[in-house]
Amino acid sequence: MKGKAYSILQSQLPTKEAHAMLLGMVAPRPIAFVSSIDKKGKPNLSPFSFFNIFSSNPPILIFSPSRRVRDNTEKDTLRNVRAVGEVVINLVDESLLERMTLTSFEFPSATNEFDAAGLTPVSSTHVQPPYVSEAKVAMECKVNDVISLGKQGGAGNLVICEVMCIHVQPDLLDNNGQFLQDAFHPIARMGGETYLASSGRFDMNKLNRTVLGVHGLPKHIQQSPVLTGEQLAKLGKLERYPLIETFEKLHITTPATNLAQHQLAAKLIDQQQVEAAMALLCK
Repeated sequence: MKGKAYSILQSQLPTKEAHAMLLGMVAPRPIAFVSSIDKKGKPNLSPFSFFNIFSSNPPILIFSPSRRVRDNTEKDTLRNVRAVGEVVINLVDESLLERMTLTSFEFPSATNEFDAAGLTPVSSTHVQPPYVSEAKVAMECKVNDVISLGKQGGAGNLVICEVMCIHVQPDLLDNNGQFLQDAFHPIARMGGETYLASSGRFDMNKLNRTVLGVHGLPKHIQQSPVLTGEQLAKLGKLERYPLIETFEKLHITTPATNLAQHQLAAKLIDQQQVEAAMALLCK
């Protein structure tokens, strides 16, 4: 027999605890991978899981860049929205997971997140911010309104966006131009660092730390003929360059050619031995 439900007054919970509880309960949530620009044209790319569709005629999407709980500061995306009034909402599928989560790390304000995540900006046709070339779906939007829900840490800001143009990769459309829902495998956000994909739930274990970013990798790694964008993003999530001994502990002979070296590094990354792969590539 079930016991009596436990009643929780949100007003008595610290903001951090309330935030974690609500995000764990209201899930899964789709992810808006938002590209924006500031008044000088500098691009920004950031993911938001406070996001959904709210109207089809007119086509309206809403996402919410909340004020940071830890220090009550605003995010760059919100400042850009107010300054320019246009965004692109790129949708996140399994092929973008590592690169999307990489942009959620705290990089210096001068950093271009497209570069940090190894993603390609493409000029939009109806708005100023670029869209992500690698995204299977990207929606150019004008911002109709921004509704502030408060000035305290954790308060949301509803960015009401009207879709002007949608870019869809051809493998998601049938011969009649209809969207193939079963061909699209979106990623959804759960509570904490847990995500949901067609393969099930998994944790990314992001934590708050400084990382190299794809733009911080040596050029010969960035331009690898073997490593995929997702594999490069895993390398970019390292905090520092590992010691060569990290690779040597595996007692694997170093390949004779650069191509074989990159092929082995790719295999190590897929085996979750990312530090060893980086050490090998930096030998």
